[in-house]
Amino acid sequence: MSTDTAPAWTFRHHWMSQAATHAMTRPDKPALRHLGETTTWAQLSRRSLCLAAALADRGVGAGDRVALLTLNHPWFVESVFAANSVGAMAVPLSFRLAPLELDHILTDCTPSAIVVDAQLLPLLRSVPSVASIGTLVVIGGDPGPAELAYEDLLSAYAPMELPDISEESTALIMYTSGTTGQPKGVMLSHRNMQVQAITCIRAMEMFDDSDIGFLTAPFFHIAGLGSIVANFVVGGTVVIHPLGAFDPKAVLDAYEREGATVVFNVPQQWDLLCAQPGIDKRDLKLRIISWGAAPASDATLRAMGEAFPGALNVAVFGQTETSPITCVLRGEDSLRKLGSVGRPIPSIQHRIVDPDMNDVAVGEVGEIVYRGPTLTQGYWQKPQETAEAFEGGWFHSGDLVRRDEEGFVWVVDRKKDMIISGGENIYCAELENAVAAHPDVREVAVIGRPDERWGQVPVAYVTLAPGAELSLRDLSAFLEGRLASFKYPKDLIPLSELPRNAGGKVRKPALREGDAERFSR
Repeated sequence: MSTDTAPAWTFRHHWMSQAATHAMTRPDKPALRHLGETTTWAQLSRRSLCLAAALADRGVGAGDRVALLTLNHPWFVESVFAANSVGAMAVPLSFRLAPLELDHILTDCTPSAIVVDAQLLPLLRSVPSVASIGTLVVIGGDPGPAELAYEDLLSAYAPMELPDISEESTALIMYTSGTTGQPKGVMLSHRNMQVQAITCIRAMEMFDDSDIGFLTAPFFHIAGLGSIVANFVVGGTVVIHPLGAFDPKAVLDAYEREGATVVFNVPQQWDLLCAQPGIDKRDLKLRIISWGAAPASDATLRAMGEAFPGALNVAVFGQTETSPITCVLRGEDSLRKLGSVGRPIPSIQHRIVDPDMNDVAVGEVGEIVYRGPTLTQGYWQKPQETAEAFEGGWFHSGDLVRRDEEGFVWVVDRKKDMIISGGENIYCAELENAVAAHPDVREVAVIGRPDERWGQVPVAYVTLAPGAELSLRDLSAFLEGRLASFKYPKDLIPLSELPRNAGGKVRKPALREGDAERFSR
């Protein structure tokens, strides 16, 4: 797109053009705050375009990938904007992954550059494929001889002119584990993220730039960027809370200090916040208290209402492939529709179907399928998996649901075995593959067990080689370096044999029923 009267980027609608516009119209307004330090809209736009110029000078351009291995801070946002400004795709990486897991992802996406926090350099340097990455930019610390200092790069370059980046181009590759145990890169376009922003603006009633958003979700989850894109559109402020063990008192202190108005947490975090003494005496400005990533109990919802009586309770539901929100449950419905994930958003088409893609009746269980502008462009370099996910022209979510006459949706099961533990997704097949690699394990089946703190925890049922013994501690030691520690089984139960059906498949419902009886004793 070009014009004789204005730069082409001014006709675009993505977060780089939004930052540039806010830099002109509200240059001194805080865009990001982190540990008491402010990044204004003018600074965010300028710094991102300086880094973009540095990346372009090193040959990073349209269609390339720029990986990010960082904690939560403004430099992450700058790096995403910079990568996208040269037409590259940003690839956030989880620092909770083991070296071999990171190696698989980097080998798959083959980034031209990577931005890394100095404290995460030891982890990155232990990943074999990192040697093939041409540009390694280090935030803070003392970079090695082959590494570039982030701030030095920014100071060495003037901001580049933002080129014409299409909304249809890929902005992000977000890796999420599949049922095969191998991570898949979900490609999300700029248009995907802008429709997500509209969803948040509507659900959270964010109609001007007065809101103070507050981020606790990690940026390597879609809940990170997905929960703050609305602020980029309206020009509001986002407070980026540092990652680490969740400290409810510190979070409430920050809410109060920063004047937070729109916040998101998983239910387990809300339980901790609501249990804090003296919460009713705090000077909080919360307007929207949002939750998702795991089910919330009746007790949690009532506690949230009592602790924050003036705030609107909003639940969101979705998945990475949908940018991520597909359903919203607003506060006025949360108790009368307890357990529901809400109603599908108006910008997405949905159906609930049987295995033959026939619509099921109200109240019957089927898989919810989607199509619309929030849907992923597909899985990075996985055409077969993409085709399977979009079989019949609709995206298959893997969620088995039912809906009532008012259109509210309840998730009753998942076609893919997945455990949600503290907001983290743990895929049974991935964990089973890792446990099965132990020389003493003959067979393994993993299920999720309800847990008061984490929502669910993984439990491994195993059959062992004759005469072998295996403790949970020994298994955890074996899994070091193979899986992130949050995926480790929290219980190990040896059996003489796994229950199977006539077709030879493991009967996980039988394991769940037996585990519930055993665990409740």
